[in-house]
Amino acid sequence: MSLAHSPLSIVIATRESRLALWQAEHVQALLRAQGHTVELLGMTTKGDQILDRSLSKVGGKGLFVKELEVALEEGRAHIAVHSLKDVPMELPEGFALACVMEREDPRDAFVSPNYPNIDALPQGAVVGTSSLRRQVLLQALRPDLKIEPLRGNLDTRLRKLDEGQYDAIVLAAAGLKRLGLESRIRATFAPTAMLPAAGQGALGIEVRSDRQDLIAALAPLAHQPTWLTVAAERAVSRAMGGSCSMPLAAHGTFTDGVLQLDAAWGDVDAQAPLVRAAASAAVSTLAQAEALGDAIAQRLRAGGARGAEPLV
Repeated sequence: MSLAHSPLSIVIATRESRLALWQAEHVQALLRAQGHTVELLGMTTKGDQILDRSLSKVGGKGLFVKELEVALEEGRAHIAVHSLKDVPMELPEGFALACVMEREDPRDAFVSPNYPNIDALPQGAVVGTSSLRRQVLLQALRPDLKIEPLRGNLDTRLRKLDEGQYDAIVLAAAGLKRLGLESRIRATFAPTAMLPAAGQGALGIEVRSDRQDLIAALAPLAHQPTWLTVAAERAVSRAMGGSCSMPLAAHGTFTDGVLQLDAAWGDVDAQAPLVRAAASAAVSTLAQAEALGDAIAQRLRAGGARGAEPLV
């Protein structure tokens, strides 16, 4: 493959969980195939360290990316590979999302040693998740279930399930598939039943915005249909003041230049029914995708959805 730019020496900042390392090594292999020299800088983030409280109570999913951004700021690393659903809707000044890669399966997975699907769970069964989005959608499907917090990396969550702490847990299908754990998936939720989170299943690569050489080097890894789709999804969340402290789902599908976008908002206390909104539009630019997301957010608010409360 001919290089349109000179080979670079690149350090990838990454969390040290097995899934984060898989993602970083995947990008490393793709960049090495282009002739770049690529090394990894493993780091532990506050999001990995604080496991006794839900993310919505300790600062949101930005806790998974802050230390990586400091490494970029200080020049110890040059790019950071993120699961896009963990990336705050607004990046700090001086940082940019340089690349969104082709999406893996965006759906949620039902994982249980004893039950084939959510309908087979007995009344009052314990289901583990720390996602407010999954909590409200599970409550809508099965109001009788007992939803309990579940933190930790993928292997930790599976271990807690296998120890009998839960009857079932809900995880992103993408992470299980990337780690070769697809056999743990008993059923995959249809998006109509469990609408995925904004950006779920997609990888984003963050850089300092002044590094045009890195942005050019990452361009061949980008998948424009995925980028347009997740831009619309993230715009819904941004317009709603979104973070993991809000029970919001946004999921798009891109077909023949038309983006279909669906969103849902729920009340964690189950005092109000789910609010849903959907629309489609011909989309070819990020600005058009974000405009569709903004329009969906307006429809959610018109239907009674409330924006996120500020974190204190």
